[in-house]
Amino acid sequence: MNKIKIGQVGLGRLGQIHAENIFKNIVGAELYAVTSVVPEELDYAKKELQVEHCYTSYTDMINDDMLDAIVIASPSGFHEIQISQALEKGLHVFSEKPIGLELDNIKHLVSDLDNYQNQIFQLGFMRRFDESYIYAKEAVDSGKLGEITTIRCYGIDPSNGLDSFIKFAENNVSGGIFLDMSIHDIDLIRWFTEKEFSTVYSLGNNLAAPQLSNCNELETGACLAELENGVIAYLLAGRNAQHGYHVETEIIGTKGMLRIGNSPEKNLVTLYDENGVVRPTSNHFPERFKSAFINEINSFVSAIQNQQKPTVTGIDGLKSTEVALAMQKSFETKQIVQLEED
Repeated sequence: MNKIKIGQVGLGRLGQIHAENIFKNIVGAELYAVTSVVPEELDYAKKELQVEHCYTSYTDMINDDMLDAIVIASPSGFHEIQISQALEKGLHVFSEKPIGLELDNIKHLVSDLDNYQNQIFQLGFMRRFDESYIYAKEAVDSGKLGEITTIRCYGIDPSNGLDSFIKFAENNVSGGIFLDMSIHDIDLIRWFTEKEFSTVYSLGNNLAAPQLSNCNELETGACLAELENGVIAYLLAGRNAQHGYHVETEIIGTKGMLRIGNSPEKNLVTLYDENGVVRPTSNHFPERFKSAFINEINSFVSAIQNQQKPTVTGIDGLKSTEVALAMQKSFETKQIVQLEED
């Protein structure tokens, strides 16, 4: 079987993860082309990833008739238009979350996906492809926890990346902490429960980074939510974990509970020295979810080769975005926000 020729737009931190994985770890695909407006990123692609077709124009890249698929790892504000353009060219599309920043545009795009039945569209919710989360999902689906009553999620970036994010926020739009970070936990909650959110109430502060207030950003955001079946969910997102990258999910049911990543362990090593008993921790998301990033692109390529529906769909992106935007609205208005029923 011929390898899937992939073109990628965006070679920032996350983009480089995808690009390197396609180059090194995805058997059924090749990194055929890349697009970036940053000369150093194109040099990196040429020298380190052996990419021959390097573009500064996304339009020029998707006009290359040799391409089979596109991976979108550009800033969030470009996702919606780049997805649409790639689909119109007949290309399969993998896009990082979110689908876009404007809800009406996302709804139109998701509705339009029905016109591309022969093309694969997959959204980048990589935690669904993490072995620990897959194990937990199987435990939930098997009934080991009974009926879910409560879910608690923490997603906190390491403090050593806070200054970098402040510089980013001064010149770019992330969509806000709920759309930028909590959306992963929103997706997990929908995945585990197979239910939709009903109401949300959000709070936030910038005690660790007052400068972010000038950028309409939050360093810490929290939300108490209720799902349509009465399940209670608590979500905390932040950018200032002193001990490392902290992602944790706790699911409580009528027959038991489980916790994924109750401490952000780097490996199985325990160090005993003058500092006491120390467990090394993960320092960033590329390390914690290294295998998950590979698994999700493998899933995308497999879906193309076998003409199968992807496990993460446009509807998943739309629903998670609706909830994230409702959380942002709740923070801004200091009121409980009701999600619209279908």
